[in-house]
Amino acid sequence: QVRLVESGGGSVQAGGSLRLSCASSEFIISENSMAWFRQAPGKEREAVAAISPGGSITLYSDSVKGRFTISRDIPNKMLNLEMDGLKPDDTAAYYCAAMAQPLRWPADQWREPSTYDYWGQGTQVTVSS
Repeated sequence: QVRLVESGGGSVQAGGSLRLSCASSEFIISENSMAWFRQAPGKEREAVAAISPGGSITLYSDSVKGRFTISRDIPNKMLNLEMDGLKPDDTAAYYCAAMAQPLRWPADQWREPSTYDYWGQGTQVTVSS
């Protein structure tokens, strides 16, 4: 049974920073394509950032590019998302996701929730103006 457990959410003022972490097995963290998604009330789930097996490729949505950084911490079995320059529009529940197979996402599919097989329960991020 694969589990993904997010932590690190909270409330912060605009311009502040937070780091989200996703704990899982060493195999998942080191070998599988993973991503962070977010979902605000009344909106669809949106891909924020993704990282390929081995970490050689990182991808970001235009809305967070230059402000967020996705990374793997393999010794601690964590997927991290460093969020700087937070804006009220970043307010959402953030979810960690992983593919079941140790493969790179199919072309242009990293943004699609259906690409991922495992999901965490989410952690709330609230940014006030």
